Amino acid sequence: MAGKSICPCCPTEPEPKAHLLLQSSPTTLAPAEQLWSSRRDQAVRLRMEGSGPGSETPITIHQMFLETVEQCGDLPALVYKKDGQLVNLTWRQYYDQCRAAAKSFIKLGLNRFHGVCILGFNSPEWFISDIGCILAGGLAAGIYTTNSPEACHYVAANCEANVLIVENQKQLDKILQVKDQLPHLKAIVQYKGELQQKASFLYSWEEFMKLGEEVPDEDLNAIIDSLRANECCTLIYTSGTTGNSKGVMLSHDNITWTARTASNLINASYGVEVLISYLPLSHVAAQMVDMWISMSFAGTTYFAEPDALKGSLVNTLKDARPTLFLGVPRVWEKMHESMRALGAKASPLRKRVADWAKSIGLQYSYSVMNGENAVPWGFMLANNLVFKKVRAALGLDRCRFCCTGAAPITKETLEYFMSLNIPVKELYGMSESSGPHTVSINEYRITSCGKVMPGCKTKLENPDAEGNGEICFWGRNVFMGYLNMPDKTSEALDQDGWLHSGDLGKHDEQDFLYITGRIKELIITAGGENIPPVPIEDAVKNEVPIISNAMLIGDKLKFLSMLLTLKCVVDDNGDPTDELSSETLDFCKQHGIKSTKVSEIIANKEPAVYNAIQEGVERVNAKATSNAQKVQKWVLLERDFSVNGGELGPTLKLRRPVVVKMYQEKINEMYEVAERQ
Repeated sequence: MAGKSICPCCPTEPEPKAHLLLQSSPTTLAPAEQLWSSRRDQAVRLRMEGSGPGSETPITIHQMFLETVEQCGDLPALVYKKDGQLVNLTWRQYYDQCRAAAKSFIKLGLNRFHGVCILGFNSPEWFISDIGCILAGGLAAGIYTTNSPEACHYVAANCEANVLIVENQKQLDKILQVKDQLPHLKAIVQYKGELQQKASFLYSWEEFMKLGEEVPDEDLNAIIDSLRANECCTLIYTSGTTGNSKGVMLSHDNITWTARTASNLINASYGVEVLISYLPLSHVAAQMVDMWISMSFAGTTYFAEPDALKGSLVNTLKDARPTLFLGVPRVWEKMHESMRALGAKASPLRKRVADWAKSIGLQYSYSVMNGENAVPWGFMLANNLVFKKVRAALGLDRCRFCCTGAAPITKETLEYFMSLNIPVKELYGMSESSGPHTVSINEYRITSCGKVMPGCKTKLENPDAEGNGEICFWGRNVFMGYLNMPDKTSEALDQDGWLHSGDLGKHDEQDFLYITGRIKELIITAGGENIPPVPIEDAVKNEVPIISNAMLIGDKLKFLSMLLTLKCVVDDNGDPTDELSSETLDFCKQHGIKSTKVSEIIANKEPAVYNAIQEGVERVNAKATSNAQKVQKWVLLERDFSVNGGELGPTLKLRRPVVVKMYQEKINEMYEVAERQ
């Protein structure tokens, strides 16, 4: 085996395995009559089409994995840092490690259709645990690293987890607090750092990976051969803002069909594409892109550092130079803010050159978007002077597909990147659609989330006069059901099997889909007017650039009001500090304000800041379609929203009911003052 790279997850080079001779021929489907189920061990009928996209033969995750290994076994699959050095795992080593983990799960007594929960930041061990669990017949379930011990307990109990994989002592401590309330739990494995205590149920990663060495290949192969494409293999727990999260049951076919369809859509080059894994793998978007779509085209996935969203992501971007990159809106917004702050410090000449180049870039990007491809005069010069340098500085010089999803993104941010010749294209879907349902790739429109994926269907239920209706999904990407929740399953899936998203949207003449609101987020005023909050919030942030977060209030109330936060410095833990951001400080300097802290601005009710906000709100109100849609009151909060603070979910989506509860007193105050007036 000379010349082969040593597998970093095991001490010795794995020997050639006869298991690679396993057939990857199509799996027969398990008998099933219904399109949905809430039972872990019950198969479902697939939404197969008679021909074209949607008619492909269903396969299991193992079959998709094996095909990639057979074609690209020696190419790098996973790249991560160990002791400051980049180390890679080839596709064959990756596959062997997943088999080794599967054997260890079998040795630990993992029962069929029982959970393996994974609690930690993205890493090769996360991927290997997830896939190893699936090969051993279990249900892989990620847990958000920000979850409390009680929330971790809920997920582990709900999926009857036999094994918990944790990253470090911090995450282990959470599980130890609730371990005695988990009757199905047999073992806990810690994959980073030394174990600080000994117990019969505790294993280090190295100990875990050796556990199954004596389990015969035949035993594992028998389980793999029994897997069926229309059975559950993965649980995605929604990060719901109210009540307990729901376990979204995804089948092998949900994952493999969606991954392959997306891969074909982006015209991925086999064995060439490079991605970065940094978004929470408990979320369907990260899991679908980083693990499954990458597997479908034998891509290389680089793992970012745990502090990626606190600033180190740019380093990984420069190391990896990805060809495909998914960023949630807040990631693109943070890039936008930091680049704008840098631009503000440039010399007048550089500013003029940058502004000229960006105007050319925006003109060109709109031309491409509209299918005209007209290259304006000066574009090549702008490209050489500005665009190429910006792309290289961001690590996006090889990136041919930049995309965003999971939450709404502002037009301002999209146009900023278009002006730099970096079009950021929107995707739309949900956990219940295995991730993507509509995509923007070659065809796109700014603020649209694209067109429906081939083999899928979209319909708008109960459209209003303007064409806004509830977006409903159909396709092989539609989930099996919610684990142990038949009532919730029947709420989400109608009698014909259409998935009801709860989102409002409309189509334009070319069938591009636009999200116009969320039914549950709709504010229904005391006067009965339905108001989608996001467009108004985005408009205020656009008019007042020093505003970080804006949340509209007014459900069942006489008028609309708004909670606002100022842009501030974020510390290493991702928590907002009292220090104003560079952009807000620049605003203060321009207006002769000496304050450097959020608390000082609020204590002094700095007239320049308060006036700028009021004027911005009035400009937004001037464009309102009715008086009911005008913001009458607003309040500036002492602290910006964050994940750790509870106002934002793991993908930085606003958790509205939580924010209302946290700031109920301030909200009441605004309306009481108005009543007295």
